[in-house]
Amino acid sequence: VYAYMLHRDELVLEAHAGRDTDHTRIPVGKGVCGTAVSERADQNVPDVAAIGNYLACNLYTRSELVVLIRRGDDILGQLDIDSDVLNGFGPQEHGDVKAVADALAVLL
Repeated sequence: VYAYMLHRDELVLEAHAGRDTDHTRIPVGKGVCGTAVSERADQNVPDVAAIGNYLACNLYTRSELVVLIRRGDDILGQLDIDSDVLNGFGPQEHGDVKAVADALAVLL
């Protein structure tokens, strides 16, 4: 799990739990995380190998869920969760992570 905050046109890794990543700064529009911001929409990628702009945080990731942290129309950041299995995230997981993101938006 990676928590990125939006600083102008770049996502900056602020905290994480699990595997380390070299992607501590991600430009808006690049990779699944940057795409979420540029499209202003959460991303649920069932197979990261099937998309062309994927930025691999590690070699084991097979699916990825990115949920934006919003306050009104403003995007503050995002929660990025990787899974080692294909189709790792369904509607329940997305809803649960969105609830956490919404709670964080109140605290930030």
